[in-house]
Amino acid sequence: MNPKRLCALDVLRGLTIAAMILVNNPGSWKSVYPPLRHASWHGWTLTDLVFPLFVFIVGVSLALSLSARIEAAGSKKEVMRKVLARSGIIFVLGLLLHLFPRFQMAGLRLPGVLQRIALCYLFASLAYLVAGKKARLALVLALLAGYWLALKLIPVPGYGPGVLTLEGNLPAYVDSRLLAGHLYKPGFDPEGLLSTMPAIATALIGTLAGDWLLMNKTLVRKASALMCAGAALAALGLLLHPQMPINKQLWTSTFVLFAGGGALLLLGATVLVTETFRLRAWAYPFLVLGTNAIAVFVLSTLMTKTLLWVKVGSGGNRQTLYAWIYQNLFASWVGPALGSLVFSLAYVLGWVLLMLPLYRRRIFIKV
Repeated sequence: MNPKRLCALDVLRGLTIAAMILVNNPGSWKSVYPPLRHASWHGWTLTDLVFPLFVFIVGVSLALSLSARIEAAGSKKEVMRKVLARSGIIFVLGLLLHLFPRFQMAGLRLPGVLQRIALCYLFASLAYLVAGKKARLALVLALLAGYWLALKLIPVPGYGPGVLTLEGNLPAYVDSRLLAGHLYKPGFDPEGLLSTMPAIATALIGTLAGDWLLMNKTLVRKASALMCAGAALAALGLLLHPQMPINKQLWTSTFVLFAGGGALLLLGATVLVTETFRLRAWAYPFLVLGTNAIAVFVLSTLMTKTLLWVKVGSGGNRQTLYAWIYQNLFASWVGPALGSLVFSLAYVLGWVLLMLPLYRRRIFIKV
């Protein structure tokens, strides 16, 4: 087996994309089961762990791919040029998704999911190219400690230091000062500037996991060590939760530890199941999604926004095509809550079927 192309990583990436589509596309936001909602502020649900899992996988993937590219190119300069280009493309894709379908520049949201992925990929790649394992581990610790201290010690005008409410936190203040009018909502963005700093640490943890997977050790040892490290990291995050709340929207340092630990556990378990025990039949749909992850994310987002843009009916019965499909094909049969979940599952399945011909022909859309 070539460790630089792990089936387990494609499976885990696909599982993550499936989860992202699932939680982002309920039939109705008024009818969502609690585990499929984000925590309102402090705390977490399973949904809160999906995005950091993808950022972590970005780190693992870049460690595996950049090591191979450096060997092939013989020069880090050319590899760095490609990293910069890829980061720029992903960032621009994120902006285009925000612009679609009206393409109005006024009030354009500048941060976003793909934008954060682009920045995490860029800085984690640069760190990988110029720093060894110990230096990157030190950088992770510095980012987490620095962000923790910033949240606790830097005063926010009108609120003071250490305030972690929606209105009084430091990341919200920084974003409202630098990106006013271009945020997810007035005064705050969950993918804002300052909170991207600890998100980079999440990607760096992924690079360290990638380093471990490249080592000349048995798969069982690799998987076991990943799961042990993951359990320890998650436990540390929980232990520190009373001092610094686990908060996905602020991407707190404890959130990095807790979510990073969960990601390590899942990666180790997936390696064990798919690589050691070779149990892969269950994972086929996730391979289909995972080998075209960015394409699936972009296309599914465009489809969702189109369904929300197109209106059907007339007069007082006029509604979005998205709502019409949910109400008439799902909620009317099994009720609002279950119908909302089945709608999401059907949407995920639809994208598996749409991407299946590409997977069978080994057509992988690269950015």
